[in-house]
Amino acid sequence: MTTISLPSVRSLLIEMTVGKQALGTGTGFVVKSASDKALLMTNRHNVTGRRQDDETPLSPTGGIPDSVRIVHNRKDKLGEWVLREEPLYAGDQPRWIEHPSLGAKADFVALPLTALDDVELLPYDLANPGPELALNPAQTISVVGFPFGIQVGGSMAVWATGFVASEPDIDFTDLPIFLVDCRTRQGQSGSAVIIYGRGGTYSTKGGGTAMIAGEVIKLLGIYSGRINRESDLGLVWKVEAIQELVDSVG
Repeated sequence: MTTISLPSVRSLLIEMTVGKQALGTGTGFVVKSASDKALLMTNRHNVTGRRQDDETPLSPTGGIPDSVRIVHNRKDKLGEWVLREEPLYAGDQPRWIEHPSLGAKADFVALPLTALDDVELLPYDLANPGPELALNPAQTISVVGFPFGIQVGGSMAVWATGFVASEPDIDFTDLPIFLVDCRTRQGQSGSAVIIYGRGGTYSTKGGGTAMIAGEVIKLLGIYSGRINRESDLGLVWKVEAIQELVDSVG
């Protein structure tokens, strides 16, 4: 019997388009608001089509996306997928929602999902992102997404594994970010960053240990790219900041 790890199907391939022309691919994952609204979490630079630092277009065509195609899991048929499209604008207003205090400084957004016919949602639960495990420098983490748009077995994600590269409780550049050392590439922007295991003994916050049976998944945040093209150091926006954004959604 084939066993599929849940994060492989929780990460979703997305494709940014303008006028049906493909501009590039990325990654997203689903969460839900307190009012049960389904939201796609992904990077701000994916939906704006512009670099965060200087606002130049990401696509060599110069195109700016007006919609996003999402490869969703098919309802009640795990292992099958359906393509759905979401507009990025309502008139001339962006549909995505930015962090309530950081705004455009935060390279992650929530996009309300409306095209959900025949779609199976497998959201991360921000109220319970995982067991209270310790998170320390040099700890193993995984970035689960779609480098270069690569899909496995239909549209399952690729796992890139690396290590926590900065003190996770200390904000990098005074923003809710920690660093990871991981060989990530284009297309993984918007990936879920997790601790993953198949059960065993884990260190917990406060210096204790816990025996956990079965699949262990702890969401740490959302990946948003490398600090520069010459480095394998990448930026992870913390799950607490994602929670703040989702809490602001009506």
